[in-house]
Amino acid sequence: MINLAGHCDPYSNGCTGLSSDIKSCQAKGIKVLLSLGGGAGSYSIASVQDAHNVATYLWNNFLGGTSSSRPLGPAVLDGIDFDIEGGSNQHWDDLARFLKGYDKKVLITAAPQCPFPDAWIGNALKSGLFDYVWVQFYNNPPCQYTAGGIGNLVAAWKQWTSSIPANKIFLGLPAAPTAAGSGFIPATALTSSVLPAIKGSAKYGGVMLWSRYYDVQSGYSSSIKNHV
Repeated sequence: MINLAGHCDPYSNGCTGLSSDIKSCQAKGIKVLLSLGGGAGSYSIASVQDAHNVATYLWNNFLGGTSSSRPLGPAVLDGIDFDIEGGSNQHWDDLARFLKGYDKKVLITAAPQCPFPDAWIGNALKSGLFDYVWVQFYNNPPCQYTAGGIGNLVAAWKQWTSSIPANKIFLGLPAAPTAAGSGFIPATALTSSVLPAIKGSAKYGGVMLWSRYYDVQSGYSSSIKNHV
C-alpha cells in the first residue's frame, strides 16, 4: 500500500496533484525519493523474480517508466529509499540491482538502525549499490548519544563509515524529543561535540531528521543548519 500520512488518498487518484510540488522541489535541487518499508506492517521480497517485479512496478509508476496509473502523477522521482525494519532480510540487494539496471542515476538509499550490521538491510548494504545511507542513531542506546556521552555514537559512526561501501553516510536523528523513544541530541550538544567528532570523515554526508512534522514543531533544523 501507499501511505502518505493522510496528506492525500492515492487510491482515489488524490495524490496526482503532488506532481507540481515534487517538480518545484526538484527545480530547487532537492531530491525527492519514495521510501519503502517502515516500522509497521508486514512486508518482504519473496524471490529474485519478485524483486524484479517490484522494481518494474516502481520504475513504471514512480521513476522514469510509463504507466496509466502513476499515483503521484507525471513527476519522476529521484530514487527509492529502503527503510526496512522487519519482515525478511532477503532480496533487497536484488531489488536495488534491478532498479539501478533501469537507470544508474536512480538514487538508492537506506535508513538502517545503528546496531551494526543492520538485521534487515545489512546484507544488501554490502552490495555497493547504495548512494546514501542515513543511519538511525536513535532508539538504540548501545550506539546513540546519551546525556554528556558521545562515545557509543562515535564508535558506531566509525564502524558504519569504515564498513559500508556507500558514497555518503548521514547521521540520522530525531527532530524533537517526542520524535523517538530515545536518542534526541540537544542542538548545542550536536553542534559543539557530536558534529566536530564525525565531520572529518570523508563519507560524512550530513544530518537526516525524523521527521519533517516534528521539525516544524521544534525548529530543530533551523538551529543546526549553519553547522551541518
